[in-house]
Amino acid sequence: MLYEQIIERSLIEKGWSDDRKYRVMTSDGQAYLLRVSDIERYDAKIQEFNNMQKIASLGLNLCNAVEIGICDEGCYVLYEWIEGQDLLEVIESLPKVQQYQFGVIAGEALRKIHHIPLERRVQFDWAKKFNDKLDQRIDRYLKGAIQYEKGQIFIDYVNQYRHLLEDRPIVFQHGDFHVGNIDGKLIIIDFDRSDYGDPWEEFNRIVWCMAFPAFASGIIDGYFNREIPLAFWELLALYIAGNSLGSISWALPYGSRQVAVMIKQAQEILEMYDDMTCEKMIPKWYHSYHRY
Repeated sequence: MLYEQIIERSLIEKGWSDDRKYRVMTSDGQAYLLRVSDIERYDAKIQEFNNMQKIASLGLNLCNAVEIGICDEGCYVLYEWIEGQDLLEVIESLPKVQQYQFGVIAGEALRKIHHIPLERRVQFDWAKKFNDKLDQRIDRYLKGAIQYEKGQIFIDYVNQYRHLLEDRPIVFQHGDFHVGNIDGKLIIIDFDRSDYGDPWEEFNRIVWCMAFPAFASGIIDGYFNREIPLAFWELLALYIAGNSLGSISWALPYGSRQVAVMIKQAQEILEMYDDMTCEKMIPKWYHSYHRY
């Protein structure tokens, strides 16, 4: 067992995960990423580990999981250690054409992730599940002490387009797919929030990429092989609006600075969608790159 060969560990404080993360070294001088979770998450971690093995078999560039087990602190997963920088740290310095090509590669990888085989037992009614989630987000938002200046626009859009959730397919999701979870060598990292659901919901994190329109546009073009269904844009806007309504309550435990980030992001989302009225709900940053 590799875990038993660990001789030193250094805490990694970066990221939002509840896992405890460490850079560890084994007795043979090999570095790994160690993630430790509460024991209650062991079954979920086994499922995540198995899915990552399936994804690795597709030949995708990802941070491979190499061992899972139980330890005194709970349960653990050991991953390959990836030396280098996150793409977020270097993307701004890249030419726009290269940013776009990196996005295309990431989008093609996401499409492959969404095609790994599922176990039958993960099939469920997506519309019911997500509508319940939207109801909870709206309720918390309306009862919260902090609201957006134009928050009702999000609520109105969600209520108008809920019907788009019907009959959506179910796939394995990375769960947090954006520029911050892709290494500078285009290695996909951090499957900690992996889940099952509508493949198009996966794009709700693209708001964290819209500062880089070339990269964000490339993700969508690569995923759809440049043949993007018009229905995608309206559903993407629904998922982004729903996320925005839940962002304030998510940010509160992290303090006023993170709340301010969410308020600013909501303003940017409303601007990119002309207060949720823009033509075909195609965000402005997508148009801006393709006019580049």
